[in-house]
Amino acid sequence: MRLTIDEYCKHFKMSKEMINSKLRAKKLNYIIESGITYIIVTRSSLDKDKRSEIHQEQKATTIQPTKALKPRTTVATVLALYQKENSALKDKIIQLEAKIDKLIDDKEQMLRDERDKIEQVYSSKDEQLKNILELVNTKMRLEREQTTLHEIESFHPNKEAEITYDSSLIELREYLKSLGIKSSQRKIIKKRFLDVYDSDARITQKDGKLYLNFSKYDYSDLLA
Repeated sequence: MRLTIDEYCKHFKMSKEMINSKLRAKKLNYIIESGITYIIVTRSSLDKDKRSEIHQEQKATTIQPTKALKPRTTVATVLALYQKENSALKDKIIQLEAKIDKLIDDKEQMLRDERDKIEQVYSSKDEQLKNILELVNTKMRLEREQTTLHEIESFHPNKEAEITYDSSLIELREYLKSLGIKSSQRKIIKKRFLDVYDSDARITQKDGKLYLNFSKYDYSDLLA
């Protein structure tokens, strides 16, 4: 059987220095495998208990599973890992870009819908305003027509005809001059006649002049 230097030290109670000295002196048979020195021990040189002890220890050492060696990290492994991570990142970027595009499309559609609503509201308001303006214009036109009709109805053509055919009419201004009163008094009296002309049937008007008919009416209230 063969023992390592540590095993030989343990079983034969010797120091490594002594064993190495014996090896250099070639007092022990040994071999070297894979850089490990093994000392050759014949079974006949060992008693039964020692052989049994060594055998049991070597058996336990052989049965004990060796630790799995970690695989060495190579450049190819690192590159493969980076490529895998880059591929995953590219997929995430594509997904994010798709989400961003969808958000932009949704935002633009929302803005278009909002614009359409606003345009619809303003269109409705414009139609309402148009209708209101038409109603106002119609009302103003009717009011103008009614005012014109009232002015025509309030005009007294018979009064002017009376001036032509009735010689009893006297022009107010000439009448006031004939009274011999002051100019200021004449102005006051004339103003009275002008103030009540529209509502007083006793006064006739033609060409901007007022005429009185003393044969039919009494004007003492205005001449006082």
